[in-house]
Amino acid sequence: MRRAASRAGPGAQGPAKDRNKVRSPELGTGSHDPPRGMSDLSFEELLELQNQVGTKAYNQLVAGKSTEKRGSRQSSCVADKHKPLEMSAKVRVPYLRQVVPVSKKVARDPRFDDLSGEYNTEVFDKTYQFLDEIRAKEKQLVKKQLKKHRSGEQHEKLQQLLQRMEQQEMVQQERKRQQALHLAQKQERRALAQQGHRPYFMKKSEQRQLALAEKFKELKRSKKLENFLSRKRRRNAGKDKRHLPLSKEY
Repeated sequence: MRRAASRAGPGAQGPAKDRNKVRSPELGTGSHDPPRGMSDLSFEELLELQNQVGTKAYNQLVAGKSTEKRGSRQSSCVADKHKPLEMSAKVRVPYLRQVVPVSKKVARDPRFDDLSGEYNTEVFDKTYQFLDEIRAKEKQLVKKQLKKHRSGEQHEKLQQLLQRMEQQEMVQQERKRQQALHLAQKQERRALAQQGHRPYFMKKSEQRQLALAEKFKELKRSKKLENFLSRKRRRNAGKDKRHLPLSKEY
């Protein structure tokens, strides 16, 4: 018995204290080597080790080398526009691939670009005033061609072209009339402000009524008021007929 006790040595203090201790895995020689004997530990011992050292330290202890390799691999494959393109050999090379990177062309519309400045109708009309003379010459040319072609497909095309040109001319004249009206109102407000009065801004409904009155004056001056009123009556009569009930319903 004495020989057995002497063989055990002073370090043997009984199995009760060894049960509460968890066998710590032996680390490798390197700082990032995986721990030795990790596979020998049971699941309960692994959980107790995780509770002692913490989840983050436990994960670094178990997978420290693999994460380091993955991080170094990702850092070595950083994209650089000056280095050649790296592609996996397992992926099929496309038939058409971009060898030299080309910068994407951005379409620029000068109408909506800030570099072109704000749109000013007065400046635009003064700058492109020569277009009115060109349109008038084109209109006279279309009328001459229309006299030559009395019938047929060419006659219909010329007739449609002439109607479109006349409609554009009417729209342009109406726009100029509106601009002149707004300019007159602006000058009137400015004159009232200089006299010390408070400027009056008309409502949109009042502006529409004033524009309609100016249009009637212009039609009466050009002796086209009767034609305009007759067309308007026919248009209103057609609208009223659509709202009337059918005779079959009675």
